[in-house]
Amino acid sequence: MILVTGGTGLVGSHLLYHLSLENDTIRAIYRTKSSLEKVKKVFSFYTDDETFFSKIEWFQADITQVPSMIPAFMNVKQVYHCAAFISFNPKDYREMRKVNIYGTAIIVNLSIDAKIDKLCFVSSIAAVGDTQKGNIIDEENEWNKELDNSGYSITKFGAEMEVWRASQEGVEVVIVNPGVILGSGFWNAGSGKLFSQVHNVFAYYTEGKTGFVSVKDVVKPMILLMNSTVKNERFILVSENKSFKEIFFFIADAFGKKRPSNKIEPWQTAIFWRVAWVFSKLTGKEPLLSKYSAKSAHAISEYSSEKVKKTIDFTFEKVEESIKTICENYPKV
Repeated sequence: MILVTGGTGLVGSHLLYHLSLENDTIRAIYRTKSSLEKVKKVFSFYTDDETFFSKIEWFQADITQVPSMIPAFMNVKQVYHCAAFISFNPKDYREMRKVNIYGTAIIVNLSIDAKIDKLCFVSSIAAVGDTQKGNIIDEENEWNKELDNSGYSITKFGAEMEVWRASQEGVEVVIVNPGVILGSGFWNAGSGKLFSQVHNVFAYYTEGKTGFVSVKDVVKPMILLMNSTVKNERFILVSENKSFKEIFFFIADAFGKKRPSNKIEPWQTAIFWRVAWVFSKLTGKEPLLSKYSAKSAHAISEYSSEKVKKTIDFTFEKVEESIKTICENYPKV
């Protein structure tokens, strides 16, 4: 039996489809029935055959609640831990610690108790750390707690520490650190907002640079690594390092929309995130931009995926090609 946490999220839903192609015993955690409709939609991007979705044994639970999770581990041999709380809003820090660190600790403890064979954890390049010399970042990069790290980065790094603990307790583990994940089905969250914004003719761009990867090129290496003899290793998953300007232009071209034409400078976002913070304090609404999302919009970071390419002989799809496919799946209006 394979257990997938976060099965109703971007990575989890695409992972479940690819697992359903080869396995008949898959259990996935969900919290609300309404979220299952999003997973069905993701499956529809791949096939009209509903038998693949019907292979999934859906289990209602909360990864931060031990009693609800214990039965989920019955007869489980592999665990894909995809569940996470993603936010760059400082007010969400406590909840991120609860879900990302405490929740992962629960998954690790139950994996140890159940004597599972292998655990795959979906981390992030945010937990790899920044380089101070402008070098290409790889798996040997050291996390620096002295830097001004975002709450999300801190909690994903903390979650990794829990997973490494599992490796010391007899559970084989692999950690993947994807870049910005591009995929279909979640248009109002995460990178899906990039597609929605450009589709609505977004006029602005920044020239920050980071690693991007298709969701399919996240889940495929995960499965290959889990079915290999590789253990107790981490792998950066990045197809290409691109600027946000390039990504916006790729999306605009794929939609046949006008390219963003107004470059936003760092000083402008520095002002805007502060105004947004004050406005959120006065209204109680989510800020449109936070200190850390503003920082990431201009940061220049480049990542290497050579390790995973060599380890499992994997080839990533070009980002532009991934974007074309995603745009084809965008809701027609």
